[in-house]
Amino acid sequence: MRPAEVLARATDYLERHDVESPGPTAELLLASVLGTDRAALYTRSEGLSSAEARRFGRALCRRCTGTPVQHLTGVQGFRHLTLAVRAGVFVPRPETEIVAGIAIAMIAGRRSPVVVDVGTGAGPIALAIAAERPDARVIATDVSSEAIELAAENAERLGLVVDFRVGDLLDPVRNEHPDLIVGNPPYVRADELDDLPPVVRADPETALLEPPGLYGRLFRQSAQLLRTGGAVVVEIGETRSAEVGREAVAAGLTDVTTHPDLAGRDRVVSAVKP
Repeated sequence: MRPAEVLARATDYLERHDVESPGPTAELLLASVLGTDRAALYTRSEGLSSAEARRFGRALCRRCTGTPVQHLTGVQGFRHLTLAVRAGVFVPRPETEIVAGIAIAMIAGRRSPVVVDVGTGAGPIALAIAAERPDARVIATDVSSEAIELAAENAERLGLVVDFRVGDLLDPVRNEHPDLIVGNPPYVRADELDDLPPVVRADPETALLEPPGLYGRLFRQSAQLLRTGGAVVVEIGETRSAEVGREAVAAGLTDVTTHPDLAGRDRVVSAVKP
């Protein structure tokens, strides 16, 4: 059976199990199993071997039971990069590309800026900035040593230079004076956790669940460390813009701005140190 025929059956199987985006998901999984790209699936005439068919079948079953497709393929695209991902480290989301884009725009007029990425996870924001602003000095922090290890592996594979440090928020960069602080901190509240879909809950709880006072603490640290005119850019939950904005103002930051994602939902708050 040719891959195109296998895909048709796999798509039907995923659809019957209420998996989101069944067609693209089947393509991604089969391309990963065959070690090819999605376009080549429709031109290949050679059928699957028994081993390939078994691996694909297992991947379909795991996806139907809630395993994220990224954990099955081991990769996730982010802006112009392809990052390695794995269970135990937060999987980058498409909306975080908006955060990276705003952050890069905020340092457009600065030469050789110093950037700190807080809660880097697999490293998407830090690595995107390092790739798109090669003159920048980029530092990235995370409380998880496992996340820092994976982010460093991504940097090495991509040939990008980022200074990765283990620690909470800005604690590892107390002696730095950055032009930009950026991050996607955990912003899910405890009463929201049970309502998350299985693919989201597959991420580590520490990367999802917001500790009390996190944004206020991050803004106060940012106000202390940023250079004059420097900016902080953070991802937020879509209902949190007013609350997070007040925290920024209370920390002494100005020019507080809320930015929407592609769906028009409040997704990013930025502020400036006067």
